[in-house]
Amino acid sequence: MNSLTFAKILMWLIRPFSFMLAKIEFLVPLTNQNQINYDFLMQNSLPRTPLKKGKAKIPKPILWLVLLTSLLLSGCVHYDVGVNFNHSNSGELVQHIKLEERLTSFSGDYVYAWLDSIEHRARKLEGKAKRVSKEEVIVTIPFSNGQELQEKFNEFFNSRVNQKAEAVPSESESELPKIESNLLIDQSNFLVLVRNRLIYDLDLRSLSLIASNGNVLADTGSILDLKFSLKTPWGAKNILVTENAIEPEKNGNQLVWQLKTGELNHIEVVFWLPSPLGIGALLIILFIWGGLYLRYTFMPDPRIQFAPKTAVTE
Repeated sequence: MNSLTFAKILMWLIRPFSFMLAKIEFLVPLTNQNQINYDFLMQNSLPRTPLKKGKAKIPKPILWLVLLTSLLLSGCVHYDVGVNFNHSNSGELVQHIKLEERLTSFSGDYVYAWLDSIEHRARKLEGKAKRVSKEEVIVTIPFSNGQELQEKFNEFFNSRVNQKAEAVPSESESELPKIESNLLIDQSNFLVLVRNRLIYDLDLRSLSLIASNGNVLADTGSILDLKFSLKTPWGAKNILVTENAIEPEKNGNQLVWQLKTGELNHIEVVFWLPSPLGIGALLIILFIWGGLYLRYTFMPDPRIQFAPKTAVTE
């Protein structure tokens, strides 16, 4: 979800599996053709399986290895993204990232550098970061309106923006999964109220572990715990318009969506916010109108009160 470095971590976790799957798929057809590698397969504890023409089945030990590794690394990355609105002209984007020790024990230096890059990009967007521990960080980025939130959110999360800083990408980076993230906010002003329509699309289909024959062997859902939340003063209404829409959990005035890895996630909500500028303008108009009403209703007409007196003739 988050930038190039986040994709590197995911690829680092699943690359050994894809390499082993590719090697096994190469060896199995070779066995069928020459029938001389039976001893090699027996020594590596790989059972012979009959092959169908045009289809190569993945040996069960590899599948068990993938499942076992998913269990060992389950819940290694907790990434919560929250958008909190105070009113139409004030809010903050809050990110809470927590890494389990099981992940940092594999490649601590790399994931720590990833957390450092998150802090750096947050400060670049006028935000601040609180390092709870070496494995946990809370990032807060303020915004003053919906347009600013849209710009800062997409700049922070869109991998294409982060990749522009690199002039010549390496071969390993060209093989990283592409994660598309896009946030859109449409606002309509009704003087004292602002109607907001938030649409968020996050494509995580590239995070699935897929064999060369196109079958999904496993996904990173057990490794990644990704959540998106929206908190407003008066709550929000979730809209299910597509088959990819996610049903959120409601917690008071906050909606929480559990993002699904390996799928296309679509979030669409409508909510109303108070407009301080509109409320202030309305109060000024009412104050002026009230003053004029009191002046001309309960006080004499100033044209009569301050009219020049005529001289008295003898």
